[in-house]
Amino acid sequence: MDVFENAPEQALAWHEAGRGAVLATVVETWGSAPRRVGAQLVIAGDGEMQGSVSGGCVEGAVVLEATEALEKGEQRLLEYGVSDGDAFAVGLACGGTIRILVEPVGSVLPDVLLRELMEARAARQPLAYEVNVKTGARSLVRNGYEDRFAMDRSGFEQEGDVFVGIHNPPLRLVIVGAVHIAQALMPMARIAGYDPYVVDPRAAFGSEARFPGERILSDWPDEALEAVGVDSRTAVVLLTHDPKLDDPALLIALRSKAFYIGALGSKRTHAARLERLAEAGIEPHHLGRIHGPIGLDIGAAGPPEIAVAIIAEMTRVLRRGA
Repeated sequence: MDVFENAPEQALAWHEAGRGAVLATVVETWGSAPRRVGAQLVIAGDGEMQGSVSGGCVEGAVVLEATEALEKGEQRLLEYGVSDGDAFAVGLACGGTIRILVEPVGSVLPDVLLRELMEARAARQPLAYEVNVKTGARSLVRNGYEDRFAMDRSGFEQEGDVFVGIHNPPLRLVIVGAVHIAQALMPMARIAGYDPYVVDPRAAFGSEARFPGERILSDWPDEALEAVGVDSRTAVVLLTHDPKLDDPALLIALRSKAFYIGALGSKRTHAARLERLAEAGIEPHHLGRIHGPIGLDIGAAGPPEIAVAIIAEMTRVLRRGA
């Protein structure tokens, strides 16, 4: 799991090791705050920290508050706001304003609740963490926040006192076709927070030499997708240009909840692809889920730029919907 996203796991580990742990979560932002709502920082009792709530702007102040909160066993709701005149005094030179919820594990955030959250995350089960910042009531919810789950969007509910922290499974990317674009796309996807796989039954393409240290699946694409399990936190990208490889994978992806499906090829290639899939019984509204030609139209030239266009389109679909 990416180091930017495993604050809850680290908090539980430090708590169980007897070091003490505090979770700090961005619950609201205004202006140009550097981290989005839901971003987390975990602080141990000895001051060690992991994660980020502001990209380094106010971490020092949050650590001090967290250490005091841990000693007193109390929740704290911090707010760091800036004006042009006092930006440097509060550490937010970027000019944003953030509210941060500080929760010591055990005394405020029950370790039983945190352990249940970890089990759900490990099982790739979406879960929402509800906390009423006034009453202190806390619970885990599996249903009722469909829009928040779909958009991966934590935040306060309309009444203003209940914060909902969305804990979706980690993002995954399955790339069919171990081609040059895939070589550029794999590291970009990992930096963007994805757990990437490359699928290609052709040994000359999907080799360790071409993809050192990467997850390479040498099965046929449909078998690989079935084995991986395509869910609502999975993107599927097809890069082979070969219907024998792309089409079976598309049939699996289109029947799944994959949030993004993209296929490389010209408009003519894509039109032919849609014809074949329609003949295979795929209905028009499902065919419309395929992004083809793949990627945002940024005038990309060469594999690295095409990979950037693909990541950009995946991000747009993830954050704003298709």
